[in-house]
Amino acid sequence: MLVKVKSAALFGLNALLIEIEIDSHKGLPGQTIVGLPDAAVKESRERVKSAIINSKFEFPEGYFTINLAPGNIRKEGPLYDLPIAIGILASSSQLAADFEKLLFIGELSLNGEIRPVSGVLPICCSAKGLGIDKIFVPFENREEAALVQDIEIIPLKTLKEAASYLNQEIEIVPHKINIDELFNHDDFEQDFSEVKGQYFAKRGLEIAASGGHNLLLSGSPGSGKTMLARRFPSILPPLSHAEALEVTKLYSITGHLKDKASLITKRPFRSPHHTTSNIGIIGGGRLPKPGEISLSHHGILFFDEFPEFEREVLEVLREPMEDGNVTIARAAGSITYPAEFLFVAAMNPCPCGNYGDQIKSCSCTPQKINKYLEKISGPLLDRIDLHIEVPRLKKEELIDKNPAEPSAIIRKRVIHARNIQKERFNSKLFSLNSRISPKYIRKFCELTADAELFFNNAITQLKMSARVHDRLLKVARTIADLDDSELIEANHIAEAAQFRGFRQ
Repeated sequence: MLVKVKSAALFGLNALLIEIEIDSHKGLPGQTIVGLPDAAVKESRERVKSAIINSKFEFPEGYFTINLAPGNIRKEGPLYDLPIAIGILASSSQLAADFEKLLFIGELSLNGEIRPVSGVLPICCSAKGLGIDKIFVPFENREEAALVQDIEIIPLKTLKEAASYLNQEIEIVPHKINIDELFNHDDFEQDFSEVKGQYFAKRGLEIAASGGHNLLLSGSPGSGKTMLARRFPSILPPLSHAEALEVTKLYSITGHLKDKASLITKRPFRSPHHTTSNIGIIGGGRLPKPGEISLSHHGILFFDEFPEFEREVLEVLREPMEDGNVTIARAAGSITYPAEFLFVAAMNPCPCGNYGDQIKSCSCTPQKINKYLEKISGPLLDRIDLHIEVPRLKKEELIDKNPAEPSAIIRKRVIHARNIQKERFNSKLFSLNSRISPKYIRKFCELTADAELFFNNAITQLKMSARVHDRLLKVARTIADLDDSELIEANHIAEAAQFRGFRQ
């Protein structure tokens, strides 16, 4: 008896419909799985058999051919256990159902329990457009799956429960959630009110948050670079529903969703160690999975000890920083993942960290300092809009007990500036000043006569490349937005130029 059951295979952020065909016929007991299965799929034969027997069903005699169609797509992971088991039970007339618009995903334990799997959210999102009415998912994945509206999500704990439901012996209420209730943006553990002094650095972070600009923090050890960076998410605007779904999809694919978390409602903050490989940063694998830059999508990618990262790791950042996505090509196919992250880096000014410090003297030779700084290429620095010096705090600032401006107040100004940009770029493919394409630079970055004169002098004195020229205008545009100014004034250009002082 031939039975067809539907499941899905992940390909990037999308899922493809997989039809699992189970054909039983007389012969010596055994099973063959075809259709480009990986090792985990092949091993499902033993898991499925034990799960069926331990769930008090009869494992049918005879030989089974299990085909995962289409056969030209690689099938990975244990998510096909449940649909294969359902197909075997149906082929032996132990359950009866119309499988036409049903989709099954889940890993089986040997006792018949259904375990959670990765990638449930993108599978459910894609299934909605593939004519599927009902999706059967592991109970622990129910919250994640229910983010997709207008489709029935049936959470399952055991194979026995799945068979009983399909045989109409029990009822299972489709799982639903209220997405609006999941959003809570004001409970940040770290706040800018805890940061003493550093007014110039905090101003730079506010500008960066408002326009989506990359930034570099440079200063002596203990000056507060990492402290500032880790509080940066608290002044960023909240994620929209669409952005939250995009981020959650990426975390679902990689299995990074925390226990009981269905939706990521806060902007990601990723801080990989400097020993991380370029594959870990960019993503990869035989069937490419997202790396740190994609896991930072709509959030922050923070590189502490910036020059300590391998040169090849730093260089792979250049194109994603410019394009907002990353394409990973492998023999199995080419996959593009989104990577619209805000890049933040922190570094010491020299190997000992005391160059330019007014309290501690530097012990590095000029050669050592140059070698240290040369680890970061000029083209990469050009892509960092704001270069912020973070000096050591003075004694008066350290003992000051008055709280600084809280993140909530700064965030209001940031949201206001972003709303101005959203209205300005309403019909364009970009929504932030940092993403203005070159053809629109002069249209949206209009200068007053005084600002034009000042800018021309700055071009000569700072010896700007074409890229730096454009980025300086974009930063000035953001500063003007924070001032509610339609035109860019000379003081906006002057402030933007202050953030271009590192290794011009």
